[in-house]
Amino acid sequence: MSPYKGQTGLKRILNATGFSMAGLRAAYVGEAAFRQLVLINVLLIPLAFYFDVSQVERALMIGVCLILLIVELLNSAIEAAIDRISLDIHPLSKNAKDMGSAAQFIALCLIGVVWGLILLG
Repeated sequence: MSPYKGQTGLKRILNATGFSMAGLRAAYVGEAAFRQLVLINVLLIPLAFYFDVSQVERALMIGVCLILLIVELLNSAIEAAIDRISLDIHPLSKNAKDMGSAAQFIALCLIGVVWGLILLG
């Protein structure tokens, strides 16, 4: 076992949960885009229960909404890591941030495609 690893067992799970909650809190407080996407989820997820769709379709509709939040968390983490390294303008830093933004754009498109296919199909 690595001496750099933390706790094991239940203590590890509790620590990981605390770290995850801290990450969600940091994203909500510090990232306007994350707050906007939470609002989209607060609107869309209950709306998924309004439509007369199968359970699998409803799960897909909700799942793609949650993927949007996951991608935004990863995008924000990439941006924070790049900014931690340097605030200087560098082509590789720009590429990393742009790719994170592109991932978020694709996740937004995924919501449109999945919801459109289910509701219009």
